[in-house]
Amino acid sequence: MSLVLQTPAASPEMATRHFLAKLSVETDVSDVWNDLQNGVTGFQVIDVRSEKAYRECHVPGAISLPHPTISSETTAALDRDRLLVVYCWGPACNGATKGAAKLAALGFSVKEMLGGMEYWRREGHPVEGSLGASAPLIG
Repeated sequence: MSLVLQTPAASPEMATRHFLAKLSVETDVSDVWNDLQNGVTGFQVIDVRSEKAYRECHVPGAISLPHPTISSETTAALDRDRLLVVYCWGPACNGATKGAAKLAALGFSVKEMLGGMEYWRREGHPVEGSLGASAPLIG
């Protein structure tokens, strides 16, 4: 008995819809880095971890907006015409998902950056902050 084959695969049409739907709400570290390196300005990177974590180490150009504080008041200055790309600690953290859900409910276009700060650093991308690359990988 195959654990892989016991549930039939989706039709190609259903799989296409599924994977395109995922890509409409997710991006990854490599794609964000590539766009930043190429001067793409159609999105704003948002760090939804604590202010302390942000001060210590964050993606260059990211702004701090801890997910528990997201509200219409704290997002009033954000550009509603730009996609927001949110991240948290890493794959085991759901802060980015929480932040993305709140931002979407407030009417923003948003994508979650898979891998978060952990994979940003694992891929060797530069960071800003008081501790920089020596900051903890988890909070």
